[in-house]
Amino acid sequence: MDKLINEPTAYVDEMLDGMVAAHDGLRRLDGTDVLVRADGPVEGKVAVVTGGGSGHEPTHAGYVGEGMLDGAAAGAVFTSPTADEFSALIDAADGGAGVLCVVKNYEGDVMNFDTGAEMAGMEGVEDVEQVVVNDDVAVEDSLYTSGRRGVCGTILVHKCAGAKAAAGADLDEVARVAEKVVDNVGTMGMALTSCVTPEKGEETFDLADDEMELGIGIHGEPGVERTETASADEVADTLLDHVLDDLDVAAGEEVVTIVNGMGGTPLSELYIVQRRVAERLDEAGVDVHDAWVGDYMTSLDMKGCSVTVCRVDDELKELLAAPAETPALTVGE
Repeated sequence: MDKLINEPTAYVDEMLDGMVAAHDGLRRLDGTDVLVRADGPVEGKVAVVTGGGSGHEPTHAGYVGEGMLDGAAAGAVFTSPTADEFSALIDAADGGAGVLCVVKNYEGDVMNFDTGAEMAGMEGVEDVEQVVVNDDVAVEDSLYTSGRRGVCGTILVHKCAGAKAAAGADLDEVARVAEKVVDNVGTMGMALTSCVTPEKGEETFDLADDEMELGIGIHGEPGVERTETASADEVADTLLDHVLDDLDVAAGEEVVTIVNGMGGTPLSELYIVQRRVAERLDEAGVDVHDAWVGDYMTSLDMKGCSVTVCRVDDELKELLAAPAETPALTVGE
C-alpha cells in the first residue's frame, strides 16, 4: 500500500495530533477527536461548528479558526463522529450566544449531530441550530442519504456563516445566512480513479484506465454514470452544465465558483478545468465574482475534481471577502 502511515488504526489520531502540532490556533479536546479554536470559546459570539468522517482533508478541521469555524469533530475515515463527540464539540465551542451546526447531508452525520445537540442541551447548551448542506446535484438520493449529499459547497457555508458570526450577528441571523448559501449553491464531481482507504488498503470501486465516473460522492460512492475518459474541457462542460441547469443561473447574475481537487489531481490540471469553466460562464454572460481552485474537500487520493457554483449577492460577497485565518484558508483584511 503506497500510503505514508504507521498503523492504519492510528490514522485519524495521528493526523489530528499533527494538525495541532502544525497550527497554534488549534486545540484538541482531551480524550476526543475534536479540534477547536485554541482561543475559544469566544465569549458572546455565536459558535459555528461542523464535523464528519475523516479522509476529506482539509475538511473539516482545516477551516477552524477566526472568521470560519469554532470547532470540528473528526470521525474515522468516511464514518460519522459519534453523538458523544458532537456533544463535546458543541459544549466546548459555546460562548453563550448559541451554536450553529453545519451538517453535510449524510444520514450518520445528521442523526449523530441531532443526538449530540440533545446531549449538549442536557449539559446546559440550550441554543443550538442546525443547517444541512445538500449541494450535490448529481443525485436525489444516495447510498448514504435521503436527499442530496453535502459536498464541496459546504466550504462556502462555513465561510459565510463564520463571517456573519464573527461580525456579531445573533444565532438566527447566522443560520439565515447559512441557509441562503445552501439555497444558492450546487456541486457535481467526477473521478478518474477510486480512492483507497487506509484500513482496507484497496480501491472502493473498480475503474478501468479508459473509464471515468460522473456524479461521484466523496466517500468512494460510485458515480451515477460511467463513461469513456474525456478531455478536461469535456469534463468541465459536463459538470458545469449539470450545476447551472440545476441552479437555473441566468445571464447577468454573479457567481462564485470552486474547482475542487479530489486529493490526487495536480493543481495544474485543476487550472485547466478552471480555464474552461471561466470561458463557459463568460460565454453565458454570467459574471464570476471570485474563483477558488484547489483541494478544499477531498476523497483521500482519488483523482478527479468537482465544480461548485454559488449564486451571490452583495451580502454573500461581503461575507466571502471578510477576514479569515484558518489552516486551509486565509482571507486578508
